Amino acid sequence: MSISTHTALVELKDLTFGYGDRVILKNLSFNVPRGKVTALMGVSGGGKTTVLRLIGGQIRASQGQLLLDGEDITTMRQTELYAARRRMGMLFQFGALFTDMSVFDNVAFPLREHTGLSEDLIRDIVLMKLDAVGLRGARDLRPSEISGGMSRRVALARAIALDPDLIMYDEPFAGLDPISLGTAARLIRRLNDSLGITSVVVSHDVTETFEIADHVVILANGGVAAQGTPAELRVSADPLIHQFVHALSDGPVPFHYPAPLAAQDYDRRTA
Repeated sequence: MSISTHTALVELKDLTFGYGDRVILKNLSFNVPRGKVTALMGVSGGGKTTVLRLIGGQIRASQGQLLLDGEDITTMRQTELYAARRRMGMLFQFGALFTDMSVFDNVAFPLREHTGLSEDLIRDIVLMKLDAVGLRGARDLRPSEISGGMSRRVALARAIALDPDLIMYDEPFAGLDPISLGTAARLIRRLNDSLGITSVVVSHDVTETFEIADHVVILANGGVAAQGTPAELRVSADPLIHQFVHALSDGPVPFHYPAPLAAQDYDRRTA
């Protein structure tokens, strides 16, 4: 698998996916530029996490192509899919650490599962990864003994343990205080640049995400509503994009749920 002939590491081409008769994504097409931070945004339920699961091969599209470095994940056999996943790291929402393992063992887990490295070499790698996220000194603690922001950083160290080409982040800023949120955002940007990786960040936090993203894709109604640089989307004239980016309460996504006319609802004489 060549890593030099494609400017996009991930390409979605006319991808359709749904559960039964409920279509989540329809003819979805966009690229994830190599070496960049791509933000995947949109209203809740718009299919952002579904896209991450499709990239990871956890679910399969009913039609279309999903290319990783030019090779179609949707047609891969199990062994090929496992090899492709070795090139991916995943930071789950709220970290998803193993609660009965130490910080050290959480980060060591993928190395022990997927490599034949000696424990001495695994120790060195784990300490380097923890140092990269500022938590080498917390290696012997349990997840219950560290804060939510620290847990997210441990999960990030685990995600980069195998030196992946692609890291996917599912709501990495959810539930964090402003200090931890800023720390997490800067880490995503710094690790992306220093390790030469490609990142896909699913987030609702417009301000922090726009600060670190090179490319933003906004999903709506099963497809791409808009994409471009953060600067381009900030000045978009599209009503939906304007409402989303500027956090307006009313617009194409209405504040009021459909209801009868107020005069009818309040008039008790109306049958």
